[in-house]
Amino acid sequence: MSAAPPSAPTPQEPAESPQLLQLGLDDDEPCLRADAARNRARLLEAAAGLVAARGADAVTMEEVAAAAGVGKGTVFRRFGDRTGLLMALLDHSEKKLQAAFLNGPPPLGPGAPPAERLRAFGRAALRRTVEDLNLQLAAEPDAGRRFTVPPYRVRHHHVSMLLRQAVPDADCDVLAHTLLTQLDPALVHHLMHQCGMPAQRLEDAWTDLVDRITGTTA
Repeated sequence: MSAAPPSAPTPQEPAESPQLLQLGLDDDEPCLRADAARNRARLLEAAAGLVAARGADAVTMEEVAAAAGVGKGTVFRRFGDRTGLLMALLDHSEKKLQAAFLNGPPPLGPGAPPAERLRAFGRAALRRTVEDLNLQLAAEPDAGRRFTVPPYRVRHHHVSMLLRQAVPDADCDVLAHTLLTQLDPALVHHLMHQCGMPAQRLEDAWTDLVDRITGTTA
């Protein structure tokens, strides 16, 4: 008799989804014509230079087009709107973070207990938010898209999966949204720049919240 196939993950322990590394910002990128790919690279390089020189709030689609030497319509066709352009600038670092928590070494990646992975995820996400804070604030989607853009959905999937492993009797979908609120760039900006809190305090608060929710300690 042949061996039974391995059992599929139960709803309480859903499998991770490496395909979620695709953020949905550039689904057609592998199929871009060479000239379109060059235009996109020039636009992102121009946008990054403007952001570095003047800050994300001061960057317009028209200025990016002029700096890249292309027509304004090219920028809108490639990125849709200003938020899409800024999200594309954030794409690289977000993919690095996703690769780390989906496939990297523990405790951020697979192999550590779920509560430990939650602690590591929050600390890593907070550090990335602090590093790219101005750009993230400028790229913040409007209220109708905030919780449906691919990067947020990937994070929510990951956090809710770990919560189902750590506290299977909780409403993990809603609880994941609650946890992710603590990583919101607007809140991080308020706490650090208006309340004067150091980044380490935010990381410690994340760890404390995970410990209280999961009933564990670091």
